[in-house]
Order: sequence, then structure tokens, then C-alpha cells
Amino acid sequence: MGEIRVGLVGYGFMGRAHSNAYRQVPFYFPELESKPVLKVLCERREEALKAAAAVMAWEDTETDFDALIARDDIDLIDIVTPNNVHVEMAIKAAQAGKHVLCEKPLAMNLAEAKQALAAVEAAGVVHMVCHNYRRAPAVALAKQMLEEGLLGTIYHWRSQYLQDWMIDPEKPAVWRVQKATAGSGALGDLLAHSADLALWLVGDIERVCCDMETFVKERPPLGDIDAMLGAGAGAGEKLKVDVDDCVVALARFANGAVGTLEATRFAPGHRNYNFFEINGSKGSIRFKFERMNELEYYNVEDPVGRQGFRTIQVTEDVHPFLGLPDGGGRYWPPGHIIGYEHTFINTVADLMVGIQKGESPAPTFADAVKTQAVLEACEGSAYAGGWEEVESFQS
Repeated sequence: MGEIRVGLVGYGFMGRAHSNAYRQVPFYFPELESKPVLKVLCERREEALKAAAAVMAWEDTETDFDALIARDDIDLIDIVTPNNVHVEMAIKAAQAGKHVLCEKPLAMNLAEAKQALAAVEAAGVVHMVCHNYRRAPAVALAKQMLEEGLLGTIYHWRSQYLQDWMIDPEKPAVWRVQKATAGSGALGDLLAHSADLALWLVGDIERVCCDMETFVKERPPLGDIDAMLGAGAGAGEKLKVDVDDCVVALARFANGAVGTLEATRFAPGHRNYNFFEINGSKGSIRFKFERMNELEYYNVEDPVGRQGFRTIQVTEDVHPFLGLPDGGGRYWPPGHIIGYEHTFINTVADLMVGIQKGESPAPTFADAVKTQAVLEACEGSAYAGGWEEVESFQS
């Protein structure tokens, strides 16, 4: 079995999720010809970095990104940093001949996303953006059902990505609420996931009409956020929140479908409510991540008196990602549900296959450019008012 030696940049929430996936994927995907090796963890704060590397079982550490990509014992660079350095790191990694996995959103804006795509294509490296929700088995089943034509002509897409972690106005100004490091707020953090799923499941979006709002416009500084952003908040002063807290968009798809996309960090009671529903001439499907092992399906051809949404428990060996090639279950017996972490394990498994074959698994940087075009059109619409065309991009 070959080895894919990984250099991971960042060790926070996403760093833990990715590290766990690299450790677990050989156990759950024994058929892989290549397996990841947790080679080097990279971050600028050495003491905290050493502690994180020990907990997550990384072999070595680097505090300098340029030193990381110069190493000849690294095959794959995984970027889980704040958004403002995604593209710079992705371009440098590609130019150094490293394959690249990057957390979403790929870039701060569409122009940057195109630069990243050009770099990985010129270098001929495998590239992928981590939209892990595509690899929830229930979502992958929805894709299969759509491809089989079970919903007929698609009429509607509606999605909501609702969280509540920023409700407290005294919650400090973490990097996700500063435009200099995040690029946008709920738009890039949450609606990016919904847009990616909409593009994948329904098709290209041609234009959007969007509104955004920032409810809490100032927050206390957090730790070294002043130094990181060059902000000059004095004692007792607050930092300006210059990104959106919520976004609501209408969308028109190229195939004639219409859609709504909503995302917010201000929905009390919703911890991670990632929901979508698709309506077509033959039926409907709907999914919510807080019940990620279930997909609801409505068939208009059911007899009158017996019509209604049925709940498919997506835990059988025949469902996407859940069965071994030679038969049997990859994870647990039917009804023994999987969790959030398995979406990352499934993502890493597909990435390992992609590197082995020299093929970039979806969503690629080209897919991410399409998503970034939707986000940019949403932002432009919110500022200008009215409908905004989404820049067409053929991957």
C-alpha cells in the first residue's frame, strides 16, 4: 500500500475534523491503495502547535508554511486556515508540486478563486475543496435519485443553513466576523455550503436577488485579533463587525427551476440546521443535517389516501459510502447511525482515490469557482439592490 504524506495547516475545529479523518480512513476503507500519513502539522504558534500535534498524532511540526512546502516528504497540503490565506497557500503548494485540499470557501472573492484554479491546473496537481456535506450518505442518495429522474422536472430548490452561535452581542470578534480574515460572514461560512449543494444537485444558477444584514455591528476584541488584523482597539473599545450576520437570496437556475437560499448565525435554537428541499413534477426530497441519516421522499404516483413523505433511513449497505466493494457494511449494521466525522472520512477516502488515479475529485477548484461566482453575485445584489447575473463559468 502506498502512502500519501500530509501537511496540514491549522489545528482548530477543522484541523481536528481533518486529522481524525486521516487517522480513521484506512480502517473504514481497507480497499484503498494509498493511505494518508499524518506527517506534519503547521501553525505559527509553536507551543500550542506542539501540544496539538501530540494530541492528534502528527509526526512533526513546522511553524513556517514555506518550510512546509519545501519539504520532500510531503505529498498533500491541507489548508484549514482563516479564509484570507487560502489562495496564497494553495498557489504556493501547487507550484511546489503538492496536491491541495482546501476548506471552503476557496477564496475571498471570485478573482482570487480563478487564480487558485489557474495555479493548480498549470501545476497538474490534484485539487479539491472540502464541502463535506456532499458526502453525507443521505445527500449522496438524493443525488442518485435525481440522476435517476425520480423527481421529474425540477421546479424548486429551498435551503436554510441556520446557526445561533453569534446571538450574544458580547461574544468576542472571532476571525469569522472580520472581513479582513473571513471575506464575508454567513454568506461564505454557511451559504457557500448551500450554494455548492444547489449547484451539484439542481444545476447552474444564472442570477440571484439577495439581501444581507449585520445585526450586531460591534464586538469586543478577542486575544491577539488586534495584532492579526492591525486593528487599534484600545482598552474597553470594540471592533467593528464588517461582515454579514445573515443572508437571504432568491435564485433562478439555468434549467428553469427557482430557488431560495437563507443563512444566518442568529436563529436561536438552531445549532447546525443545514436543510434543503427539492420539488419536482414527480415528487420531492428533503434533508436536514441534524438528522443526517435520514432522507425524506414524496412520490406523487402513490395512490390517493396513501400519499405522504416517507423517511428513508440511509444506513443500509446499498447506500452511498456505506457498503464495502466485496459486500458487507463499511461502518455499522443498518440502523446504527453514523455522524458528522464520517462525512470527512468519506471525503478523504475519495481524495486518496483521486490522488492514486491522478484525478481531482469533486468538488474541484473549478466547482469552487462556480460557488464563488454565486457568492459574489449575492453580495453584489445586496449592495446594489435588484437581480444580479452570476458569472458563467464552464468547468
